[in-house]
Amino acid sequence: MTTLVAFAAGLLFALGLGLAGMTDPDNVLAFLDLAGAWDPALMLVLAGACGLYMLGAPLVLRRGRPRWAARFALPTRRDIDGRLLVGAALFGVGWGLVGLCPGPALVDLAGLGGDIVLFVAAMLAGMFLFTRVFATSP
Repeated sequence: MTTLVAFAAGLLFALGLGLAGMTDPDNVLAFLDLAGAWDPALMLVLAGACGLYMLGAPLVLRRGRPRWAARFALPTRRDIDGRLLVGAALFGVGWGLVGLCPGPALVDLAGLGGDIVLFVAAMLAGMFLFTRVFATSP
């Protein structure tokens, strides 16, 4: 049942990304181009996602435990360290240069375009390299 729920959630997420235009790197780059031809359309997507989370998370967390799991898997660390800052910076630079982040890239992978296959391969290689270089737990 857990796998089916995870698949349905991923499918819903992918459909939302596609409908919102977040799988089109040109839309994302236009949103990030504050000094040029800025397109604020994705601001509505971000505002909607943040608003839904702000309203929904407290309701869900009041349950005590998830419906199909023994407990919630919430982060426990609250500190900001160098690894977090470097990772956030790399994520932001990559998003700004290419217009894709991991979720939309995996959705775009369904089209099997050469550029997206290369991007996802590089992303997976970076993730693999990170686990090898920084194998120790924080």
